[in-house]
Amino acid sequence: MASALRALARDLCPPLLWRGLRELRARVRPHQQAGVDGKQDLALYWDPEMAAVLETWGQGNAWNEIQFLMSQASGKALDIACGTGTVIGLLADVPGLEVHGCDISDLLIGKAVERGIPADRLKVCDATQLPYADGSFDYSYSIGSLEHFTEEGIGKFVAEAARVTRAGSFHMMPTSRSGRDEGWMKTYQSFHNCSPAWWVSHFRKGFGRVRVLDSTWNDRISVGKWFICSH
Repeated sequence: MASALRALARDLCPPLLWRGLRELRARVRPHQQAGVDGKQDLALYWDPEMAAVLETWGQGNAWNEIQFLMSQASGKALDIACGTGTVIGLLADVPGLEVHGCDISDLLIGKAVERGIPADRLKVCDATQLPYADGSFDYSYSIGSLEHFTEEGIGKFVAEAARVTRAGSFHMMPTSRSGRDEGWMKTYQSFHNCSPAWWVSHFRKGFGRVRVLDSTWNDRISVGKWFICSH
């Protein structure tokens, strides 16, 4: 997510200003105590510029990877925090797979409907309180979303993903390039920049098995990881 936002800023800003933005990010530090995680920057998800960024940010990395992960899946899958529905569209040709999506922003869900995703497969909701029955989906996934939740929200998100998913739940997010738990940061958005082990400890509260795979997504302070979760 951060790399796509930097690309957008580079297109919109003069070179000197863009250099200043890069230098500012390089000086960003977490709050003094990891876990002092404030609030989510929810207003961004009703910003048309953010909606435009979400149309392209995972190209060439995370979006390729989710297609590999889901290529042999069948049944029903849930895209949690689906944004404008781009990934749902990419998975539309997987035989026997029916992908649903949910997001907190009605603006983004509206754009998913405009994309041609059936409205009855989309819901506006909070990922910490999913409006689906237990075991509604064979699979679920999220991409570049969970790191923006507060630590309390992460626990609720994981619990809900575990509740509604029967087989596998796949989640990609940035982890700290340093390998340390750097805590809650504020750059373009607020997010956790922590180690893979920190994330595994959270996923294991909802899932019995958690495997970590590398993602090709990266930026200056983070590297992407997939957390492959099952019961």
